[in-house]
Amino acid sequence: METFSEVLSVIGFIIRALGFALLGFAVGRFTMDAYKKAVWQVQAALAVGFFGLLVGLTHYSSAGSIGMFALGAGAALLMSFSKKKDGDEEEK
Repeated sequence: METFSEVLSVIGFIIRALGFALLGFAVGRFTMDAYKKAVWQVQAALAVGFFGLLVGLTHYSSAGSIGMFALGAGAALLMSFSKKKDGDEEEK
């Protein structure tokens, strides 16, 4: 019975890590897309809100969880700064 609990615990850690990575990617993507289209007041609010979320998660979650969040947000940030391909310009 103890082994079953340990297996479920490991599965829970993996799901939490993947969930935080997905959350980081989604929040980072939303923030960067909205940031590009907004006036400076909204840009300031988005930056403060994103970093406030980062501070709150750092304080209230584990180091592994915040690391996965940061990896997801970093991937979204890198994607937003990458050059668009020729096929993307045709869609607009």
